[in-house]
Amino acid sequence: MHRFTALLLLFALILTFSACGQAPAAPPPESGSTVSGQDPAPPDEPEPEPEPEPEPYDIYDPTVMPAGGSRNGVTYAAWDGLVEHLFFHPVIAYPELAFDGDDQANGLDDFMVTVDEYNKILQSVYDRGYVLVDIGDVWSEVSGEDGQPKMVRNTLYLPEGKKPLILSFDDTNYYPYMLENGLTYKLVIGDDLKIASWGLDPDGNEVTSRELDAIPILDKFVEEHPDFSPFGAKGCLSLTGYEGILGYRTSKDTREWDGVKEAARQKEREAVAPIVEELKRTGWTFGSHTWGHIRLSGAKKTLEDIQADTQRWYDEVGTLVGETAILFYPHGERPDGNDWTQTGPIFQYLQGTGFRVFCSVGIESFSFIKKDICAVICDRLHPDGTTLRHSRERYLQFYDAKDIMDVDVRPQREISWGE
Repeated sequence: MHRFTALLLLFALILTFSACGQAPAAPPPESGSTVSGQDPAPPDEPEPEPEPEPEPYDIYDPTVMPAGGSRNGVTYAAWDGLVEHLFFHPVIAYPELAFDGDDQANGLDDFMVTVDEYNKILQSVYDRGYVLVDIGDVWSEVSGEDGQPKMVRNTLYLPEGKKPLILSFDDTNYYPYMLENGLTYKLVIGDDLKIASWGLDPDGNEVTSRELDAIPILDKFVEEHPDFSPFGAKGCLSLTGYEGILGYRTSKDTREWDGVKEAARQKEREAVAPIVEELKRTGWTFGSHTWGHIRLSGAKKTLEDIQADTQRWYDEVGTLVGETAILFYPHGERPDGNDWTQTGPIFQYLQGTGFRVFCSVGIESFSFIKKDICAVICDRLHPDGTTLRHSRERYLQFYDAKDIMDVDVRPQREISWGE
């Protein structure tokens, strides 16, 4: 009786499935098999590979002695001596375009170095025992005994036997005249996620490279010689704003030569943002070179002119690169005529906006902490065609111009190396 009841229940279930138009699920076909009249089921889509994370970039504090006086087997020692400071303009990638006899050739010869010369200078300062330090680590703002802020020079703790070196780079804006005369056009992030340059070669071909611009060249050099940058420092980029920054036309006054309007300017600001962040991440810092590359002596610009220019720098450049305490004087011209002996209204204004380290150009890498205001003034040396030709002896502690200068590609002009 129980067996008969079970059969009736099974028969009822079969009728129910038939009435609903359903059938029991078939077992899945074995791998490689197909169901008659159907295409093979597509394989599961693989999960997309995640974007590779940037490699961690170790940054140590050079003002703090490592525990036990050593790190990674390297002994550190206190350095209270002079901190040398070299600055470059953008380097010449294609000398045949730079030194082609036009009205720009002599100026480029005076104020810039070629890629080949720049590579030799880096190798030479490295071989002579220099290591890179960040200009922002050399001085600090503290409260004095009277409660007023003042600048102090920090003791640096360097690998034993090494000497500190600041590098800075003026006009890393890629002005139109540079694009026509053998320099690269802009900074980009390459396929390897590292900073590279983009531009056109003499035949008009697009070139993305890490070997034609001062910034990626230094990045690559440090990768190959990590002991050249024991604290993660690279250099400080001295930016104007009137033609945008880093090759991106971010200025409201961008000329019509490239057709950039306001909507396009905003796109340029968006495009440069990841470049700025990657530079910061890998040890680069930023300073002001004024918005319009203006003279600060007051002889040609009033205080009101300088205030308006400074505000534009903060609005158009500072909003992209962030705060900075570093001001690089355009033309090396000091505020109020002489920031050594006086602290005039222009200097006071600039210091009041947040600048603390004021850099000029000279024949010595000196620095001077002002006593009447919280600020440091300093000079920096300038490897370029002028000093390669005429200041060999002064630069021998860094390199020998005879070994550096590309005499075969530069204009045939006077050289005074001496004996």
